[in-house]
Amino acid sequence: MCTWKMLTVAMCVALLGCLQAQEPQGHVSIILLGATGDLAKKYLWQGLFQLYLDEAGKGHSFSFHGAALTAPKQGQELMAKALESLSCPKDMAPSHCAEHKDQFLRLSQYRQLKTTEDYRALSKDIEAQIQHEGLREAGRIFYFSVPPFAYADIARNINSSCRPGPGAWLRVALEKPFGHDHLSAQQLATELRSFFQEEEMSRVDHYLGKQAVAQILPFRDQNRKALDSLWNRHHVERVEIVMKETVDAAGRISFYEEYGVIRDVLQNHLTEVLTLVAMELPHNVSNAEAVLRHKLQVFQALRGLQKGSAVVGQYQTYSQQVRRELQKPDSFHSLTPTFAGILVHINNLRWEGVPFILTSGKALDERVSYVRVLFKNRAFCVQSEKHWDAEQSQCLPRQIVFHIGHGDLGGPAVLVSRNLFRPSLPSESWVEMEDRPGLRLFGRPLSDYYAYSPVRERDAYSILLAHIFHCRKDSFITTENLLASWVFWTPVLDSLAHEVPRLYPGGAENGHLLDFEFSGSQLSFSQQQLEQLVPGPGSVPVPSEFQVLRAKYRESPLVSAWPEELISKLADDIEATAVRAVQHFGEFHLALSGGSSPVALFQQLAMGHYGFPWAHTHLWLVDERCVPLSDPESNFQGLQAHLLQHIRVPYYNIHPMPVHLHQRLCAEEDQGTQLYAREISALVTNSSFDLVLLGMGTDGHTASLFPQSPAGLDGEQLVVLTTSPFRPHHRMSLSLPLINRAKKVAVLVMGKMKREITLLVSRVGHEPKKWPISGVLPSSGQLVWYMDYEAFLG
Repeated sequence: MCTWKMLTVAMCVALLGCLQAQEPQGHVSIILLGATGDLAKKYLWQGLFQLYLDEAGKGHSFSFHGAALTAPKQGQELMAKALESLSCPKDMAPSHCAEHKDQFLRLSQYRQLKTTEDYRALSKDIEAQIQHEGLREAGRIFYFSVPPFAYADIARNINSSCRPGPGAWLRVALEKPFGHDHLSAQQLATELRSFFQEEEMSRVDHYLGKQAVAQILPFRDQNRKALDSLWNRHHVERVEIVMKETVDAAGRISFYEEYGVIRDVLQNHLTEVLTLVAMELPHNVSNAEAVLRHKLQVFQALRGLQKGSAVVGQYQTYSQQVRRELQKPDSFHSLTPTFAGILVHINNLRWEGVPFILTSGKALDERVSYVRVLFKNRAFCVQSEKHWDAEQSQCLPRQIVFHIGHGDLGGPAVLVSRNLFRPSLPSESWVEMEDRPGLRLFGRPLSDYYAYSPVRERDAYSILLAHIFHCRKDSFITTENLLASWVFWTPVLDSLAHEVPRLYPGGAENGHLLDFEFSGSQLSFSQQQLEQLVPGPGSVPVPSEFQVLRAKYRESPLVSAWPEELISKLADDIEATAVRAVQHFGEFHLALSGGSSPVALFQQLAMGHYGFPWAHTHLWLVDERCVPLSDPESNFQGLQAHLLQHIRVPYYNIHPMPVHLHQRLCAEEDQGTQLYAREISALVTNSSFDLVLLGMGTDGHTASLFPQSPAGLDGEQLVVLTTSPFRPHHRMSLSLPLINRAKKVAVLVMGKMKREITLLVSRVGHEPKKWPISGVLPSSGQLVWYMDYEAFLG
């Protein structure tokens, strides 16, 4: 609640800044940092010129300062060269164009900004100019077209030496990348917050300035009536969000080798597009605060990505380019992906089960970007296809496409299948396209669509610079938005860090090599690649080269494999145990641990085991944190998010631990442990679960039985309250004696960080007070260890 109050205050302050910006006779100084770089030359100077053309004569005066580290003479020459390519709109008379260009060039000057004194001198010059011309300062815009490592120093200098005076606003535009992972993004955000207010910053994702992307929310809003019944899991088959490039990374290798395609394109551009497609529509789509709130709800509903949610590739000459541009040895082979396909699912009522496919890559067969919403087709048409009418036949594909750019269309467009509905778009900015015979898009001729294109095409940076000037915050990435995206992407980036990407030749020669398919939450290449991916001695083994290993650990059966194979094997074993229990006894009692280790297992059971006898399964918890069940840290909440909402278990077969009674958490006088013990005794024969799933902590704890908290290690109690060294400290747990009554206990151990405790526990005897996991030994049941290779072999 506090967060939203703070956000509301921030929006009000930003609005005040905007209102100040509209007052007449205000002078605006725009400082372009990195003024001689590629982005500035290609887009930013043209965008600033367009801003000047749009705003000149409307009450503001301008000065443009190109800044860089380059010495003044050389910098001025480089900037002058960049300004030579400025162009005017096609409908502007050449004489007017020349006049405006001349004015813009006179207002533009180069400055070397290197030291604090340089920034102080710039500020004094701006103040002197304003005073000399008798103007009032409206504000200053600093555009950071520089690498992120330079942000902190520049921000410090602006804050200390180049802020405008009282009554004038400051706006700072920041170019991506915004961090490398969640931690670095957090650190960068904290650093920037120490110099700027949130409302002063605009993080630029140029995709949000592209006309087709910017039209997604207005299109959904203006066509609410038609889309209300269609925009959901009952009607949408899948959503494709695609950005393909024909160029490779040559010349950008130092950047690309650090970031790769997922960080460069998917984590930002394509994820932003996904939120616009998937979010619940606010009542007012122009309300930036409401749009942000609804975007964040999408991030909260995204199902966590795992390694199996992705396929990655690398064009064949990439490693050679890395060796050449970064002076790497001949033996060096990069694992940086230049192609990625990602399968995303959203766990909410609107989108549950609908695959969102995000794809991007370099050195592909065409340059094109689009969003394609493909609808389910339940029709059967008796007449042959030659009699199908594009506007009436329900057998033709039904789709809505936001064509972002390039491709056969060559520019932005919105396409709606004629057998869906005639869309409404703003007539002042979008116009219906003329048919182009012979042009086919997504398997159908252009004439099968209601097709619209912008009345006037505009570059994304021109649009975003105008939004910065006019203080439109809905086109930019807030800190909350940014961190939510990194929370989602960082785990899969970590899991792919050592994945060997599939090599592809590039261009049309790729053939079907990068085609992929999905089943449940798993993604895989359609075509097997037989050649060795990384040639030469000492190459990295890939998981497919290993089989599931069977051995012994602490005198009990051990199953070891790579994580995906291990989870698959454990899920198969649990299903087989469940089927046998239901056949013999009519029901299956399964007790599950919380934490992060079983998440992949829950997802596998939910999405890949349709024969599981859920209707006859009782689900119990092995342990629970003493927090409300709706709390994100609750084990039950994790079970709900990753398993329960995807399967059909009778609600009376779900048994959460009673940690929250009488508005108190784990109070002994509430007797929650006795309540749960009685429930187990009443429903589970001999209080003997059919299967208990445990994990093992790095300190040797299991369930919530900890070395320094002896409760539950022996005695008659079935359920106990314990104390954890980790927050939240108070826990409820099944006791060791109750766990050991189970017919089968499975212990899942995953990750390199578990290697040390795995080695230690293999050597100790029965010492549960030191290592609670060593006390797990079912009295008349079976214990099976499931360990991935990193935990078992290191």
